[in-house]
Amino acid sequence: MSSYLATFSLAGKTALVTGAGRGLGFEIAKAMAGAGAHVVLNGRDRGRLDMAVAAIAEIGGMVSAAAFDVADAAALRGALADIDKRCGRLDIVVGNVGQRDRRSLAECGDADLHKLIEVDLVASLILAREAAERMRPHGNGRLIFVTSIVGQRSSGRDAAYASAKAGLEGMIHALATEYGRHGITANGISPGFFATETNSELAGDPVRSRFFEQRTPLGRWGRPEEIGGAAVFLASAAASFVNGHILVVDGGTTSKM
Repeated sequence: MSSYLATFSLAGKTALVTGAGRGLGFEIAKAMAGAGAHVVLNGRDRGRLDMAVAAIAEIGGMVSAAAFDVADAAALRGALADIDKRCGRLDIVVGNVGQRDRRSLAECGDADLHKLIEVDLVASLILAREAAERMRPHGNGRLIFVTSIVGQRSSGRDAAYASAKAGLEGMIHALATEYGRHGITANGISPGFFATETNSELAGDPVRSRFFEQRTPLGRWGRPEEIGGAAVFLASAAASFVNGHILVVDGGTTSKM
């Protein structure tokens, strides 16, 4: 392997990817495993995680599972301690979990708003804090959080989700400043319109799908596997001086909006 390609290698690294049972989380985990990392997949559904683990193991990836709810702080701390015990250290964390409520703000009750902000933002703050404290003794680490283009340009009926994603961007900038001196970088990935399982109803409807295709200069939905390269880059030595950055992966959608 050339020295140039080696900078993108994750060999010897341990990565935790939350919400990795399917969709973008799974593709990020698969890409990191392909780059040589031991990837720990997180999710609440153990059966789905087992299938994801089997799929990555089948292509030769080093992979294991950690089934817990990211909004359960005690379970999160227990999982991180277990990863430390099993793997020796935690080098990379990808916070990918994100709930969405497409109702208008007027239709959302107080409890609905609190729940979404707790899962999408507060849980990410706790994950970042707990992971960074485990990375600090090693003087190196990567915190990566999946945001969304709606955090900056919402089209309505998404107030709580858009607020949480905008909050994540602010969090990333703060983490970059707070932990940079410890050798820990914090960055984000902001996806556009991807044809994941979550968006299958939209992507499968010719009329509604065309609406999203027309908003993207490339004229199509993103393929889920197209998110992996961005994650591997931010996790690798190639991004050693990239800190506090939001990497947009949207086919040019935000350039056109």
